[in-house]
Amino acid sequence: MRKYCFFAAVSCFMLSSFLLIDHVQAQTEARAEAQEAALAEAAVQDDTAKDPTAGNISQAEAAQVVEPDDAYPKRLKQLVTTREERAPEAKITQSVDTYGKYMPATKAHNQAGKVGIIDTGAEYNFDFKLFDKLPVEFSLAHTYISLNNSTEVYLPQHLIGMQFGIETTLPFFWFDKTYFRVALNPSYYTDTWAFKSAAFRMPVQTFAIYQPDEKWTFVLGVATFPDYETKVLPIAGFIYKPNEKWTFDLVPSRPNISYALNDKWTVYAEGGTNFTSEFLVNKDPQHQHAKLCYEEVHVGGGLKFTLNKYFQACVAGGGSFNRKLQYTDSLGKVTLKNGYYTEFRIEAQI
Repeated sequence: MRKYCFFAAVSCFMLSSFLLIDHVQAQTEARAEAQEAALAEAAVQDDTAKDPTAGNISQAEAAQVVEPDDAYPKRLKQLVTTREERAPEAKITQSVDTYGKYMPATKAHNQAGKVGIIDTGAEYNFDFKLFDKLPVEFSLAHTYISLNNSTEVYLPQHLIGMQFGIETTLPFFWFDKTYFRVALNPSYYTDTWAFKSAAFRMPVQTFAIYQPDEKWTFVLGVATFPDYETKVLPIAGFIYKPNEKWTFDLVPSRPNISYALNDKWTVYAEGGTNFTSEFLVNKDPQHQHAKLCYEEVHVGGGLKFTLNKYFQACVAGGGSFNRKLQYTDSLGKVTLKNGYYTEFRIEAQI
């Protein structure tokens, strides 16, 4: 039944997206034509000023130099990043992001024993325009968390997550420079590779993106988590890029501030929270489907190396705080003392 509900939700999502984009298409095209005409006229005037013989250029030829619309790509555990320019022929883009975070064993509060954590994940994104009209992104993300536990509380040796995603970004009705993004993320989070229907979840993210100019991007919306302990979370943040060196990307759930030393190297400070990781695990014969929540906060910094526009690698480290593993529907809780983490991350565009 959950699978049928998922396919029905996807169908409704696609249908509503087409209706919405049809509704705003006329206004969007009219605005785009007006902008292209203005840019073409400005290009003609500029060329005429530089070369008197250049005044014969047509509007169609001038419009060809206008850069195509770009997109707001996402990255692993990040809702939205800065706009990404694409070549006109690049109708399909693919990207692979992966990370590994190591947190050495840390003592637990008010009980004997320690817990060490290795958190790894990977995500594949496939982005295209459906019928050259509707921007759609499919994604497949995998999470694997290894737990080295010596406390008296039973914890699985590993926690496994698999998340599928479908999302689109549309013009937001008649509002200029405003976009609307909606994402469905059917997921399984459990302690085994056999994904059972009881572990199925359907988080949904809906938020607006407003970019008044090239320096500012604002994000506002809401994320819903049916069947989770935390069912609703607000989405709010902004991206500020005052120049080519500085970027203030203060958007959930990986806010960061970066400074480009040169074309290859960038230093950054980052933070992050994890309040929605909930796994359905087999605790004991009486609790076959126990809910185990994993919470943590981390703050640190790192160094990013950009080989080219297709490949980036990052290494980071810092402190981890407020870490907790707790069964929400039965007894059992491990609260860890503050520790530190090291992380390695790779982002590649295919």
